[in-house]
Amino acid sequence: MPSDMRVYSAGPLTLIALLVIIGLVVIVVPLLFLGLVGSAFTNLVGLSWITATALVILILICSLVNIPVWKVRKETIRMPHGEAGQFPDAFTPTEVGGMWETSIAVNLGGAIIPAAMAGWLLYRASSVMAGETLYLQVAAAILVVAAIAYVTTRPVLGLGLRVPLFVPGLTALLCGILFAQGLGLTAGVIAFVSAVFGILLGANLAHLPHVGDLEVPQVSIGGAGTFGAVFIGCILSAIIA
Repeated sequence: MPSDMRVYSAGPLTLIALLVIIGLVVIVVPLLFLGLVGSAFTNLVGLSWITATALVILILICSLVNIPVWKVRKETIRMPHGEAGQFPDAFTPTEVGGMWETSIAVNLGGAIIPAAMAGWLLYRASSVMAGETLYLQVAAAILVVAAIAYVTTRPVLGLGLRVPLFVPGLTALLCGILFAQGLGLTAGVIAFVSAVFGILLGANLAHLPHVGDLEVPQVSIGGAGTFGAVFIGCILSAIIA
């Protein structure tokens, strides 16, 4: 061993301190994130900080729950290519190939709860603001977000629908600011409602007629591939309120 090389050994206290630091980072960072998001939702939804934070945690937990509502059955499937000079037997089940059925599900945390929040928020805001004007602004924003979400969503064979994480939410954010002519509660309401319904409409519902061609066992409205975009859109809209 060269004489200029030094080897240091970490004692038990150093290891304990390192584990404590790692534990604090793992615990504190999510708590700070939830605290910031909870504060943003408090300004928008009008709930207490504890209730708003609990609602955010509930959405995250319920994102694991998919409720099947429909099944799409294909009349033909894609058969795997056999080796040279061989043809696959259509009457013999194989592990590789297309799928006859695709289940359509609705995600509890990514579709049902956000849609209920958006509907309640729109009803509550319309009683305070100019209702007809607000409804027109929200409808226009939903159409814009749905169009952007539709054209940017990628149907991926074997994986499902993949929605860009930030594009629909930023579109809803800009729609809220433009239609409300500035920041504030009106902008937050428009952005929140258009983010939820626009993403679900453009990224999921508009693509449902073609989900059978994706060869996946299940497509979840507001689920995997979409939940992140809905969640980011809700957070961004709550921040500008």
